[in-house]
Amino acid sequence: MPLRPAVLATFFTLAASTSAVAQEPLRLENLKRCGDLLENRQQDWCLKVGGSGDATPQLKLAGKALPSGALQRDGNQLRLRLDSVQHQSGPLWLEDGARRSNAVWLTLRNSHVVAATPGEVAKNMDGLTTYVDLVSVLIEEDHDGRQEAERLAHKYGATVVGSIAPLNLFQLRLPAKDLVQRDALVLRLGSETSVDAVVIEESAAEESEHAATPPKAPSKPAADSDEWAANRFLDAVAYYQRRLPGQHTPIVPQPVRVGVIERGVDFDTADFADYLGGCSPKRTCVYARDTRAPDGHGTTVAGILAAKWDDGGNTGFLRGLDKASGGFDVIVDRNSDAGITANIAASVNLVEDGVRVLNWSWGIHRVGARDVNGDEVGSLLRSGIAMSGYEELLEEFFLWLRKEHPDVIVVNSAGNGSAFSGTDDYRLPSSFITEQLLVVGGHQRSERGGVAIDDPAYAVTRSSSNVDMRVDITAAACAHASTKKAGEEGVVHCGTSYATPMVAGLLAAMLSINPQLQPEQLRMLLRRSAMSIGDNNDFERSDAQDLTAPILPSERNYQLNDKDVGRSARLDMQKALDLAVQSRTRVR
Repeated sequence: MPLRPAVLATFFTLAASTSAVAQEPLRLENLKRCGDLLENRQQDWCLKVGGSGDATPQLKLAGKALPSGALQRDGNQLRLRLDSVQHQSGPLWLEDGARRSNAVWLTLRNSHVVAATPGEVAKNMDGLTTYVDLVSVLIEEDHDGRQEAERLAHKYGATVVGSIAPLNLFQLRLPAKDLVQRDALVLRLGSETSVDAVVIEESAAEESEHAATPPKAPSKPAADSDEWAANRFLDAVAYYQRRLPGQHTPIVPQPVRVGVIERGVDFDTADFADYLGGCSPKRTCVYARDTRAPDGHGTTVAGILAAKWDDGGNTGFLRGLDKASGGFDVIVDRNSDAGITANIAASVNLVEDGVRVLNWSWGIHRVGARDVNGDEVGSLLRSGIAMSGYEELLEEFFLWLRKEHPDVIVVNSAGNGSAFSGTDDYRLPSSFITEQLLVVGGHQRSERGGVAIDDPAYAVTRSSSNVDMRVDITAAACAHASTKKAGEEGVVHCGTSYATPMVAGLLAAMLSINPQLQPEQLRMLLRRSAMSIGDNNDFERSDAQDLTAPILPSERNYQLNDKDVGRSARLDMQKALDLAVQSRTRVR
């Protein structure tokens, strides 16, 4: 019997809908701890999935299928329960027939904090968004952190909801309805003898580094290779590919893990389209949440490390080494949207999962910070009380790093406020003085033609880049964003956020050559190999012309009259790799 028109219409509508779902890419958009964050054994994870059909997709962790009984589904939301004793941290992805999602790094480490919802924030007296009822307490090291946090919570009618246990930090939800009540409780908590500091969160999670004023554009919106020529990017890739498998003294490169503190990556771009599902060894692998933002901050930062070559937008340094490398894991994570506290929680987890290089393309200024011209910085501001808490938190992180993981190095952007990066009262985290923190400023190609690449005038400082003695080195600050379609040219993004992964990727490559290199040795090799930039300031007090700490005679074979002495340092990627090869037999 022939079907009636209405039935046929319904049939074709359903078929078209099913086809659309089948064609939509399968994406893992969010992965976060949920339920009781303090439960270490039985962990609950909440997943947000895009493009899933009616059937529940199969979940794989580190290449092994997870039992369907571990999953609960509610629309495009999945809830996963894992026994941390039976599994290890690793990449998690979904499979639905032939479709594969992006892989996200699932850590079974125990540092997790809660983000405030839109209804749990308010504006403070400085006009900054701040959390009303969520604060974190740093417990003195001579106390059992969990036990003391529970005691304080009971005393003040609060609840312990999150922690960074290795730092003895515990997050409390206070019985506060407004900032007056919160501040009163913060004062009382801060007066407890067991409390080292109270951390108030003011971060806007979606905020990325940007200049206080529109930055000066490059002389021409050049291709990546043109800007990156100032750092010998392509020379470094060619050197790595040819030197490591050399016929006379071949080097067996080691795998290295890099942690990138960002929200995620757009896997629908040409740069990242082939990073779906599992990742074979001895190549660059990317593990990140899908953001659907081709020109997003995280996509561009990660792209400088890992974007596919010649397809669209960005060009990844580590991806260019695949033919010769031992493999690089690029893990993009920021724990939750809980701002700076979440950044540190993610960093602790990543380090405990084996990351050797951490990329921090973020930073904050204190309200009242002034730039090199004496004007107030207008971006990425935090109040004095928040800055003091963040400073204590960062101090605990670096003390823990020195004690437990002395071989890990953190690479931090100097900032884009045209200010002084090393003024500890006004800039974090770049102002910290520790061997395990390397600070990167930004430069761009100069308008002068006919100068050699090692001439100090080949590149110039960006007017927005933060400066001073605390900056260790500068790198090219401009890169192209990723694009949806292959062959398109992405928009140009500039800032110290994008100079930082240039250095982080180089350090990872150096460690793949010589895993024994320690943070202070990596810094020494970067400075010894660096080209110069800017005027010779003869070690005068830092001002707007001093991009970095001046190059020392000891960094130029103790030659007092070397032309580079007294100038700022500009990244030379090829020479740094060469020194890493030499360091396998001797590090001076």
